[in-house]
Amino acid sequence: MQNNQTKIFFTTKVDGNLAFHVGDAKNNVLANHKKLAKIYNYNPDKLIHMKQVHSDIVHIVNEDDNFDNPPTCDALVTNKINTPLMVMVADCTPVIFNDANKGVIAVAHVGREGAFKNIIKNTIMKMIEDYACDAKNIYVNIGASIGECCYEVGEEIYDDAKKLDLEYSIQIKDNNFYLNISKIINRQLKSLNILNKNIVRNPECSCCMKNKYYSYRAKPKTGRYAGVIELI
Repeated sequence: MQNNQTKIFFTTKVDGNLAFHVGDAKNNVLANHKKLAKIYNYNPDKLIHMKQVHSDIVHIVNEDDNFDNPPTCDALVTNKINTPLMVMVADCTPVIFNDANKGVIAVAHVGREGAFKNIIKNTIMKMIEDYACDAKNIYVNIGASIGECCYEVGEEIYDDAKKLDLEYSIQIKDNNFYLNISKIINRQLKSLNILNKNIVRNPECSCCMKNKYYSYRAKPKTGRYAGVIELI
């Protein structure tokens, strides 16, 4: 039993855009990363982020991964200390996992596609199968994301949800369809025996609170906020 300590935090617009692919000048993004690292006292060169592609791919951090060479995936897992993991979002859900007993951490980018493909399950199973984690010891921190209030989708998404037995996540109002990703994540966590008391959620809607968070729904050309975890 290791009982490692962790550092966990979520950013907002105050911290600046952290993504390189949204039209921001590279030097501005690098400056934001350096500023964030100074505030939270970690080595920015050690941080691992992702080329996120709305997949169900989970990647175990290896020696080839570094800040300048991010892996293409939508979830990261590691037991390496002093190696911060970052997930970036603008309405999607940033999810952070931590098993202090085993000294294992993970992050996942959960948008509609990630939720429908159950990247939550893939991430947790990778922790269990590769690192012998126990579900009852896994803690989950869920950051702000777009809420059902703002996430209107087309009927084709409703049809996809029905095919996947996710119809419960769609609310129909005046013949319009609204998706609740949080409901899907909650049910997926429960099905994997994650304890309710081990789940911390920020209930804020990133679109409603577009002055605080970057929101793709509110403004398609926008930055990214992030969730970060580090074993220390």
